[in-house]
Amino acid sequence: MPRFFTENAPQDGYLTLTGEDARHIAKSLRMQPGDELTVCDGDGLDHGCVLDQVDAEAVRARVCTTQPSVSEPHTRVTLYMALPKSDKMELIVQKTTELGVTDIVPVLTARCVSRPDARTLEKKIDRWSKIAAEAAKQSGRGRIPRVHTALSLEEALAAAAQADAALLLYECEREHGLRAALTARTPHTVSILVGPEGGFAPEEAQQAQHAGLVSVSLGPRILRCETAPIAALACILYECGDL
Repeated sequence: MPRFFTENAPQDGYLTLTGEDARHIAKSLRMQPGDELTVCDGDGLDHGCVLDQVDAEAVRARVCTTQPSVSEPHTRVTLYMALPKSDKMELIVQKTTELGVTDIVPVLTARCVSRPDARTLEKKIDRWSKIAAEAAKQSGRGRIPRVHTALSLEEALAAAAQADAALLLYECEREHGLRAALTARTPHTVSILVGPEGGFAPEEAQQAQHAGLVSVSLGPRILRCETAPIAALACILYECGDL
């Protein structure tokens, strides 16, 4: 069943979709009055709807059922991702959205090769947000992960440390594995900080640990920066019973 997102609450039992969504419904999907679709409010509620009026400018749908989205994980995971080179961030956003990430925060660290100016970064964040929206629709999510503006490492550490489980994925970690950091308790919120292609500088890892993050390993193999967050998120949601 087609799936769409809206920030609007139902009015008198109806929802209205406009813009690209309306054009997609009317012209690409060629849906007609009486066809069914799901409209998500972006906050974890799914509205089962039947189309009432279809036009390329605006589509009106009658709400038949409303229920919490069964696809949303109970564990809220925020990914703090050091900016990688090229278009790797697009893959990271797409796949972590499919898996169930809640928020994605780009971070500028010492070894980030990619350092776009403010205007370029704003365009990138807009593109990543669109990728997250499409991935959320495709994977049946109940909300679209928010892609935040980029933070400095200091800002990211202060925010990440507020989670129930604040994790630093560090390639030089040899003692503590990801699973052990999660089995001690079942966290409601998790933050994971992932480095760029060159990893974290030793002083950055120390800074993260002093801020309260737990340094963990993903095993004896060195994963690429675009692989690590995907693998870590899958492991976290599995251990928390959300996968």
